[in-house]
Amino acid sequence: MQTATLLFLGFIVLQRLSELFIAKRNTARLLAKGGYEVGASHYPAMVALHSAWIVSLIIFGYDKTIAVGWLAIFAVLQACRIWILCSLAGRWTTRIIILEEALVVRGPFKYFAHPNYMLVVAEIIVAPMVLDLLWVTIVFTALNAAMLWVRIGVEHKALAPWREL
Repeated sequence: MQTATLLFLGFIVLQRLSELFIAKRNTARLLAKGGYEVGASHYPAMVALHSAWIVSLIIFGYDKTIAVGWLAIFAVLQACRIWILCSLAGRWTTRIIILEEALVVRGPFKYFAHPNYMLVVAEIIVAPMVLDLLWVTIVFTALNAAMLWVRIGVEHKALAPWREL
């Protein structure tokens, strides 16, 4: 395994694990504040999908050479991720937690309805391309599209009453 490839894969694993920690903490705070979860039934499938994506990157990409151009795009996406996380602050979580208060409309949420989902779509495309894994990009983009169709539908319905606050 090349050092750059190891660092790239390690970054993805550590990033996702740290996000799960942040999400768990934020979810607990939101629930304690009176929030409630919707869409819990599809959450295990989403976790399985993202876990399989990471495992695929590791299994099929561990011996690949990094494509520097794609890595640069991935780095830009990480800057977008920080912007999204900072904009949502304590309201960012991997679950759909509804609070009976106005939605966040700062940062990228001022311009896009679902910037975090847009980012994840881009990452599912770009990260495998860093490792020249076009088939991983194609397979997981299709699977993620199906997951987002379900998730965004559930989220839109649940958030409808608070869109105008």
